[in-house]
Amino acid sequence: MTVGETRGRGRARVYAVVFVLVVAVAGGAWAVVAHGDDGAAPAAAELPPSTAKVQRQTLDDTQTEDGELGYGATATLANRLPGTVTAVPDSGAVIGRGQPVFRVDDKPVTLMYGALPAYRALAEGTEGADVRQLEENLSALGYTGFTIDDEYTSATADAVREWQEDLGLDETGVVELGRVVFTPAEIRVDTVDASAGQPAAPGQEVLSYTGTAKAVTVELDPSDQRLAQEGAAVQVTLPDDRKLAGKITDVSTVIVPASGQGQEAQTKVEVEIAFDDQQAVASYALASVDVTFTAEKRENVLAVPVAALVALSEGGFGVEVVEGATTRYVPVKTGLFAGGKVEVSGDGIAEGMLVGMPK
Repeated sequence: MTVGETRGRGRARVYAVVFVLVVAVAGGAWAVVAHGDDGAAPAAAELPPSTAKVQRQTLDDTQTEDGELGYGATATLANRLPGTVTAVPDSGAVIGRGQPVFRVDDKPVTLMYGALPAYRALAEGTEGADVRQLEENLSALGYTGFTIDDEYTSATADAVREWQEDLGLDETGVVELGRVVFTPAEIRVDTVDASAGQPAAPGQEVLSYTGTAKAVTVELDPSDQRLAQEGAAVQVTLPDDRKLAGKITDVSTVIVPASGQGQEAQTKVEVEIAFDDQQAVASYALASVDVTFTAEKRENVLAVPVAALVALSEGGFGVEVVEGATTRYVPVKTGLFAGGKVEVSGDGIAEGMLVGMPK
């Protein structure tokens, strides 16, 4: 070692002792390093106890959560008609377009497809998206003679009278509120809350339902909302360790009631996940599964272990680059943190470099 090297090491040691602070971050340790009078980070006083390579790789910010395999989230169906409930479906029944969901005064409440819930009576002269929705269903059920648009015309009323006659309803040409239930597709009855012979009060819950395809639901803490992006791909691990590709189809905020006295209700983010391979889960009625979410993915980036980061006294982060028997501190810009690694970039950092690591 030359005299100049000895002096440089000694000066570096002085600077390094001035600022020594260890901060635990993501399972690693960062040391705060002072810079010299010339603004450059000093060389380390001694070699680090171990090293790691700067690697080029793909980083995935993933998180695995518990999920429940079933038929997805449930929705409640309420009666809107006065009278007496005279028939209800069995739990597990599948109901499609044009079929009765339940009966009031021995007259059917019929299922039709659509995203807009029924909210008013429909009659000649009515205009709106709900009119178009009704006409699309009438057409799909084989009724004709009208134009599918937003206007409820006399031709629409004639088609409605035909439909009412076929169902044994009064042929008024008016669709009263509560006579039709709109859902996006066919439904599967989950639970039945009303029974035949019970008075039918408007607003009374009759049943809850789900979709007919198997799906997974996951309840996330609001702090993990970043994981729940509609349309994002996830991986579902079944109880037999088979893995299925899934996709987030719905994200909603729900309030989970308190579980006991003195407990508070909790806010959760409910995520629904669909997958195409329905045959793979045909043998499961209900099951606990693991769902792996990927919040962010960074491909072909330079990465080092999080523990290799050092905090620089003037702000920002760096790494201690080991070059033979000497080391130097190189400032870096950090990116994604994932799996104990951190994305790094900067003019002085390159693939294959060795960086210092703590014990």
